[in-house]
Amino acid sequence: MTTLHVYSAEVCPYAARTRLALMEKGLAFEVTEIDLRHKPDWFPAVSPYGKVPVLKHGENLIWESAIINEYIEDTFPDPPLLPRNPAERARARFWIDFANVKFTPTWYRVFLARDAAERARLGAELMDHFRFLERDGIGRGPGPFFMGRALSLVDLTLQPWFERIPALAHYRKFSLPDECARLRDWMAMMAERPFVRAIAKPVAYYLEGYRRYADGSEDGVTARELKR
Repeated sequence: MTTLHVYSAEVCPYAARTRLALMEKGLAFEVTEIDLRHKPDWFPAVSPYGKVPVLKHGENLIWESAIINEYIEDTFPDPPLLPRNPAERARARFWIDFANVKFTPTWYRVFLARDAAERARLGAELMDHFRFLERDGIGRGPGPFFMGRALSLVDLTLQPWFERIPALAHYRKFSLPDECARLRDWMAMMAERPFVRAIAKPVAYYLEGYRRYADGSEDGVTARELKR
């Protein structure tokens, strides 16, 4: 079998998505850890955007976590992580797009906002995103996962940020709204999955990781994190 190789960074929630997808598929892969503050000189040849994750599969280099995860699904279809039904598959892609275009950019803007009024506005927007995920996402199906009774790429797309909610609460005093009961149950269930636990970090790790965002000592956020 052709070797799968992931260029990753343990601090990066986007990279966590891809590592989780590979692990849930039961695929063996190699990892090269990239220090995102001191990227090696050779890294642009691997990642023209200068970002992780990158998947190398034979001669193929694939960038961007959502695209990588679909490549994994297409190349290694069992066990499936997207629905076979076209309408349901489209719905899964919508939620992945929502995570990339709405949810995660707002998350980072909450941390980066220096003005209190702007921070409050963005925090309220993020809380609305949580409620939308509860009401129209996981709350619409039989559960316990976003797409029903089976784990999907939607769950793996969102999980890394829910793992980092303690940093959001600590630095910006925002957390999962009280009315998001099904999301809370989902978050607890996902935290107990063996592969999630295998790559999870303690709360102190995330507090330190987001400290520079919160206190303004490091702008740190990438163009992708603001524009997706």
